[in-house]
Amino acid sequence: MSEDTNLSTPPPFRPAADLSIDTAVTQLAKAPGWYSADLSPSWNFRTPNGGVLMTIALRAMQAELNDPEFRPRSAGTLFLSPVPHGPMEIRVEVLRKGGIAAQLRAALSSTAVPGPGLEVSAVFTRDHHGPEFTWATPPKVTDPQPDIRAREHKIGGQCPNFAHNFDQAIGCGPDIWTPGFAPTGEALSGRWFRYIIPQQLAGKELDPLALPPIMDHMPSAIWAYDGHDPASYAPSLDLTVHFLADTTADWLLLLNSSRRAHAGYATADVEVWGDNELVAYGTQTMMFRKAPTE
Repeated sequence: MSEDTNLSTPPPFRPAADLSIDTAVTQLAKAPGWYSADLSPSWNFRTPNGGVLMTIALRAMQAELNDPEFRPRSAGTLFLSPVPHGPMEIRVEVLRKGGIAAQLRAALSSTAVPGPGLEVSAVFTRDHHGPEFTWATPPKVTDPQPDIRAREHKIGGQCPNFAHNFDQAIGCGPDIWTPGFAPTGEALSGRWFRYIIPQQLAGKELDPLALPPIMDHMPSAIWAYDGHDPASYAPSLDLTVHFLADTTADWLLLLNSSRRAHAGYATADVEVWGDNELVAYGTQTMMFRKAPTE
């Protein structure tokens, strides 16, 4: 990818992948709650994006519930060991299914390499009556520029596969992937995302399971504060997502912030805004490591 930083000339991108196809699950006849998936390399950074793996596990939970009135409400993931792209299996257990809420857990692991993979606990709910308000203010940011794909960071001199699936634009804070950018001293970063292949349900609402992949993007807040060392990266230890509202927006603003970094770890959170409505909220803990040399 060229070192030219002019965003009016997009870098060469390969065809985008379809998240709904690549995260599809198939029920196996081996035992109840047993599913398989086969993830393409299109969602990799060094390994698959953790939010995409979380989405696969949540799709298996949806399939096990087999009830379209139950929608994801909250989910927490522990990343236990790296899961490469390729074949994987998901074991789902329904812990409880009541009238308006169901709690499940799932274990996802690779069938090609050993390791526990990741564990997901989730709550699915039916809509019902209750308070209606939003006690949060949409951030003041720059609107996304249509048809411009913002540059993404390089790994080994190449744009990672994951970035090819989105249009992106800076909302606020620095473009941390621009060579020589100046850290701001503020642990805040706003970035617009738009799926190149839309992930709408029935042509209207965004599939809520399209949110975890873009929410697993919080280290940008840390890099905005004190700069990005190309020789380091920040793998996720966990990811918690609260699904707050449906949206028909195609451009989504992710506002990442971090309250503290200490002893090689950091905690961060993210707000997801669509059409000035708060759509989701998430948190995660990350660790800092030196990038492996090839």
